[in-house]
Amino acid sequence: MNQFPADQGAQPDLASSPAEMRAAARAIDQHILGDTRKAGALPDKDTEAVVKEFGAKDGHGWLTSRAVQRAHNAWGEQVKAHTDRLSSDRDSLKGANQVLHGTDTVIGAKTGQVSVFHSY
Repeated sequence: MNQFPADQGAQPDLASSPAEMRAAARAIDQHILGDTRKAGALPDKDTEAVVKEFGAKDGHGWLTSRAVQRAHNAWGEQVKAHTDRLSSDRDSLKGANQVLHGTDTVIGAKTGQVSVFHSY
């Protein structure tokens, strides 16, 4: 009664056919990856302005300048990690069908060799 529902398996919108995987890879390639890079770069100019404004002018700068710069560096690392993950997912989607087809071909060839029905 107070338990989690049983695992229902894969998500219903999971791309599993070769056409769906190609479409998902294409969407990552043509839209999601580029849009993510653009969104990640949006704060660059404003951050640069803040760092410059609070930076040292007479030998004494605000701690805010360094803190904002560090936060922006962390943001850049996160954006890079996210785009790297998207690229990896895209490459996996593109290669999944080839790997499965290649495996099926190899297994089919091996099982066909040992079949007693091959000699008939």
